[in-house]
Amino acid sequence: MDNYLQLVKKAKKGDAESFAVLYAEFYENMFRFALYTLRNTADAEDAVSEAVADAFLNIRKLRTEEAFRSWIFRILSNKCKDKLREYTKKQVSLDEQLTESLREEGPEDAAMIRHTYFELEDEERLIIGMHLFCGYKSREIAAILHMNENTVRSKESRGLKKMEAKLLQ
Repeated sequence: MDNYLQLVKKAKKGDAESFAVLYAEFYENMFRFALYTLRNTADAEDAVSEAVADAFLNIRKLRTEEAFRSWIFRILSNKCKDKLREYTKKQVSLDEQLTESLREEGPEDAAMIRHTYFELEDEERLIIGMHLFCGYKSREIAAILHMNENTVRSKESRGLKKMEAKLLQ
């Protein structure tokens, strides 16, 4: 933890190498979150790249070193929201990489889970994705999405119940 905080301090002072180490540490979870939220590899890569670029440019504005993780995921979350708004104007197809990542569940189970997950409303999918893929607690998700903590819990619960009902049919 001390090393992590030291890296953030150095990055805040303009050390690009420290920022790169932090980026490498969070890249996989950031990409996974963006991929499951956006359902498109290229858009997920773009969202992560844009979020990292914004974070690098604005890291001096970060108030506390301990907040780096939630801060960078908040930026990513906002980039994903922007992309989701763009999606309302076009149809998005499921990418092969997402299919591969779920294949561990077994092809039939993965397809059913993926299908029910993508039937959720965008906001429910975003909240569930942040919880499952990024490990955020409802309190943290609420802070990132600027929502009430109880609203986050209820949307997550509603989304999971929808998925469960579909999977049990």
